[in-house]
Amino acid sequence: MKNTNGSDLRRLQWLLIAFTGMATAAIAADPSGTRPPNILFIFSDDHAYQSIGAYGSRLVETPHLDQLAKSGMRFDRCLVTNSICGPSRATILSGKYSHANGFLTNGGKMRFDGSQVTFPKLLQSAGYQTAVIGKWHLVSDPTGFDYWHILPGQGAYYNPPMNDNGRAVKHVGYSTDIITDLSLDWLKNRDPQKPFLLMCQHKAPHREWAPNLKYLGHDNDRMYSEPTTLFDDYSGRGMAEKSQDMTIAKTMTAQDLKLKEPKNLTPEQLEKWNAYYQPRNAAFEAANLQGRDLVRWKFNRYMHDYLACTKSVDESVGRMVQFLKENQLEENTLVVYSSDQGFFLGEHGWFDKRWIFEESLRTPLLVKWPGRVKPDSTNQQIVSNVDFAETFLEAAGLPVPAEMHGKSLLPILRGENPTNWRNSFYYHYYEFPGAHSVRKHYGVVTDRYKLVQFYGGNANYAELFDRQSDPQELVNVIDDPQRAQVLGELRTELARLRAELKVPDQNSEDSN
Repeated sequence: MKNTNGSDLRRLQWLLIAFTGMATAAIAADPSGTRPPNILFIFSDDHAYQSIGAYGSRLVETPHLDQLAKSGMRFDRCLVTNSICGPSRATILSGKYSHANGFLTNGGKMRFDGSQVTFPKLLQSAGYQTAVIGKWHLVSDPTGFDYWHILPGQGAYYNPPMNDNGRAVKHVGYSTDIITDLSLDWLKNRDPQKPFLLMCQHKAPHREWAPNLKYLGHDNDRMYSEPTTLFDDYSGRGMAEKSQDMTIAKTMTAQDLKLKEPKNLTPEQLEKWNAYYQPRNAAFEAANLQGRDLVRWKFNRYMHDYLACTKSVDESVGRMVQFLKENQLEENTLVVYSSDQGFFLGEHGWFDKRWIFEESLRTPLLVKWPGRVKPDSTNQQIVSNVDFAETFLEAAGLPVPAEMHGKSLLPILRGENPTNWRNSFYYHYYEFPGAHSVRKHYGVVTDRYKLVQFYGGNANYAELFDRQSDPQELVNVIDDPQRAQVLGELRTELARLRAELKVPDQNSEDSN
């Protein structure tokens, strides 16, 4: 028998565990003297990197997320495969792109196939105690979890109904606080003899950005600096950008803007809600704002509400990390914070996500693992949510299934610079027609360029953006003769990625 190092031996042990179910005994018998790490995955919905202090934001204070970044590694180019809620979650669970895991859109008849291989199933088979608490948004019931307590669909911010392992329950309070409380309760009552995977998944700061009532007035009626592209007219770009329906100016509803009160507040909650919003709404009505002044008012209301939601998420992160410290779990717990995608905070006049453009494509990723990840470190390489499953499996000493599309981040987390790391990235958005009318598109992303192919209906055209000369992605340079060689190289690379990932031809896609 050939010699094996400790890592190889540990991997062989965990393979044996998966097939025999003798998890507890095998964990105790680990010859390295250490048990596999606990994994705490804290996940938010639509959390823009522009609203996190660790990423340079001055919009809101996020002390707990900032401390998480200082304690570990901040990734500056974590890209999503498909910038929309359900598909992003399916990619994280499966380690596969949307076309391979079968969950392409939020709309239509999409239902996550829970029978497929997922990283929670593999961890569970290897002896991990597993739980998912909070937003699920995949229609089918969770599989691979010993415990699940999830929001139905998008879920409610206030007094949310939830599904407790198949049993309908109703909670009173604010969703972020409730999800945190449930997560901490599960940690307190788990089997301490087993390593754990806990996926704590928040609704916030998803639309309609309903704040925790204690954070109403958090910004003292601050007037926020508007993005330079708040009044973008989309000149220099095609019909997809011009025909979308996601502008602050035209798309936001009275519910989004808190001009209507929520329906499911308790009397005590409604009193607090009205005390804040009613006088401000009355002043708005009296002002009779028009044109750009009206857009600016909407933008500032949006910022107040959205950023208040992020404050609750930040507070949750602090509570979860503090629990690990107080219970001597910090040293052997891999803590990951991320979001299902990025989000527009007024850039291009937009809210929402969906696009290959930077604010939508790029999501926050902060990783802490004491003794293994250098504190206060950063990384600029292209990583992705398609890498999360592989990372968790390798951290647990388990093999990564060949069908998964991503790469483990462990070498990068160890401070290495892998020579075979990706230099390009494939993106694909499918949901049209659908909410916000963003056209179907796919493309290739490098550290400098984006080549985008829009398709379907009467929107069949390509665009090329040079982020070095045009970081706001305002000018399509596909017809620039000086970039002809680059364009050819990107087209070749895009074709290579589609072939490698076995992406079906767009003409064969099911309509949604």
